[in-house]
Amino acid sequence: MARYLVTRNMQINHTAKLSGIVDGPGIHDLYRSRRTSGDAEASLSRGDSLMTDWGYKQFCPVAMASEVLGTRWTILVIRELLCGSHHFNDLRRGLPHISPALLSKRLRELEELGVVSRQRDPENGNPFYRLTDAGEELHPVVMAIGCWGQRWLEAQLSMKNLDPSLLMWDMRRNLDPDPLPSRKVTIQILYHDVTPGQAKWWLVIDKAGADGIVDLCRKDPGHDVDLYVASDLRSMTAIWMGLMTVAEAIDSGKLQLTGALQLKASMQSWLGLSTFASEPKQVDT
Repeated sequence: MARYLVTRNMQINHTAKLSGIVDGPGIHDLYRSRRTSGDAEASLSRGDSLMTDWGYKQFCPVAMASEVLGTRWTILVIRELLCGSHHFNDLRRGLPHISPALLSKRLRELEELGVVSRQRDPENGNPFYRLTDAGEELHPVVMAIGCWGQRWLEAQLSMKNLDPSLLMWDMRRNLDPDPLPSRKVTIQILYHDVTPGQAKWWLVIDKAGADGIVDLCRKDPGHDVDLYVASDLRSMTAIWMGLMTVAEAIDSGKLQLTGALQLKASMQSWLGLSTFASEPKQVDT
């Protein structure tokens, strides 16, 4: 029964999205329509109770919070900030399907609501974004949503949303360099079932690097490759999500490793799986 309800609700939501229902207005559209031109912008901290017809019109904190966090992309923007992305381009790499204009709008709304703080890099003047105390308090909320999704949503639903750019970006920031040698290591990953422009990726791990330990490249960085990893996108995504182990993928012929023995033997350790990979599935995969 649980499996049916979750699957059915996902189908309903997908239909609503196609018809334009899910997108809805922006966060501040919920609070502006009844104001006169002379009214000042009010923040959530002032307890503004003005709601539009789109809102739930309930004083319940769950309803109030849902009006802020339930707009499209908002919770995912917060997820990216919690994962350590602070610059606009990094946020877009974690959200490859959001338009720059909509991302700017969501960041501006979250800033006005006191959830995000926009600052300037003192060295180059470029803007970057950080969560405020109010934003940081959403960490357990986002984690709980992710754990619930991993436990109760069918894996096949996730497997319909394959994206090599997002997968590689997640692998890059979750990769654990500790099991790797202290020298610079280059790993090439080849997906043989995607378009040529998204088929080849390079992970460069340099523990002594000044610009960070792990770098993700879409063009050949020119280093000697220590490990070649060949797979299809679906299998690599399943490994990263904890639905399949590296050993299982190798045994089934879905993953081929060529190169340094140490890197091959320790791949399950250094790969750095999804934060939610350890959550046990409660529905059939």
